[in-house]
Amino acid sequence: MSAEFMRRAIALALENVRAGRGGPFAALIAKDGTVIAEGANRVTTTNDPTAHAEIVAIREACRVLKTFQLTGCDLYTTCEPCPMCLGAIYWARPARIYFASTSADAAKIGFDDSLIYREICRPIARRRIPMIRLMRKEAGKAFRAWKNQMDKIPY
Repeated sequence: MSAEFMRRAIALALENVRAGRGGPFAALIAKDGTVIAEGANRVTTTNDPTAHAEIVAIREACRVLKTFQLTGCDLYTTCEPCPMCLGAIYWARPARIYFASTSADAAKIGFDDSLIYREICRPIARRRIPMIRLMRKEAGKAFRAWKNQMDKIPY
């Protein structure tokens, strides 16, 4: 663990806010004591709701390392990851996550993820945004093709 890396992430978050580039969140990914990638929230500047700091940093780290898994890497983020970022982090498989502020801290300034956590636990039919299954049989063709693919790269 390196407080230096967290200080850098916090500095990035402050810089992001002061420059008017997005929300008060930043993240970085380190491997073997070296920063591989940095990211700051870019949701409003890019009109991309997925441009959270952790996602931006993960995308850059994967590009730099030329892999889709961050094995042996540590992620430093200024706030406890939201559900979307947490999912991406688990898919990326870093060794550890270090975070500063909590989701409760974020909620106090208007970044409340509690609705999403509640929605994930609800049955599909009871979710706020209607989710309608369509063409399951036809879509299964792609799953079968993947299952039968001999040279696939599993993840």
